[in-house]
Amino acid sequence: MPNFKDLMRLLSVVVVTSIFLTSCASKKEVVYFQNASSYETLVDKHKFTPKFKVDDLVSIYISTLDNEASAPFNLFRGASEGGIRAEQVDYLVDEQGEIDFPVVGKVKIAGLSPEETRVMLRERLSEYLKDPIINIRLRNFSITVLGEVKRPGTYPVVGEKITVLEALGLAGDLTIKGQRENIMVIRDFDGTKVYTRLDLTRKEALSSPVYYLTQNDVVYVEPNQSAITSSSLDNRATIAISIASILITSTVILITRN
Repeated sequence: MPNFKDLMRLLSVVVVTSIFLTSCASKKEVVYFQNASSYETLVDKHKFTPKFKVDDLVSIYISTLDNEASAPFNLFRGASEGGIRAEQVDYLVDEQGEIDFPVVGKVKIAGLSPEETRVMLRERLSEYLKDPIINIRLRNFSITVLGEVKRPGTYPVVGEKITVLEALGLAGDLTIKGQRENIMVIRDFDGTKVYTRLDLTRKEALSSPVYYLTQNDVVYVEPNQSAITSSSLDNRATIAISIASILITSTVILITRN
């Protein structure tokens, strides 16, 4: 008849084996773009064009051959001293989707792309300036990646666009416990939250309308069944070990007293 130590060793082996089996993920669960063929071409049906939103911080700089003529259309914080240019003031898109532009006044840019904004401003400035050069840049472009990734957090974006894959790359990619076929992208449209899901195991994810992220998008990676099961097993194992410890302690105390 096996003694107590033998039973404990057997129990440990069973628990460790169970955890290992339930935490293993198959190739079908972790490989991206499983239905993509070699040398295959995928046409993007959703051409991405970034649009300005409420609460965006936008940098706009106007220049011409005559610096004095364009100066009133550029705002700077502080005075230029010693040849050092003062800091340029950015424009905040208000709740009406407008910015307060020098000389021109209120200008609505929410819903416009940088190029559309450039064309509109060039037209509004035509009565003041000849052939103005307009540089526009979004200053507060950031995205947030949460869930089963290696480095969850909020990341600033350099440039005008970023893809879901690039965002996940910034966060260190999915962990082995991340659910690749159910990536959620949360997007805000003037206070309305829109939830869209992506299946990264399918090539069609590359043509999704949320494949390209916009400012303040949130990417959430859900835990897969393995992670949920593992978490449940960890909790049960902790409870079981605690109970076993109490029983063993009680048994030892009873034996020593007798």
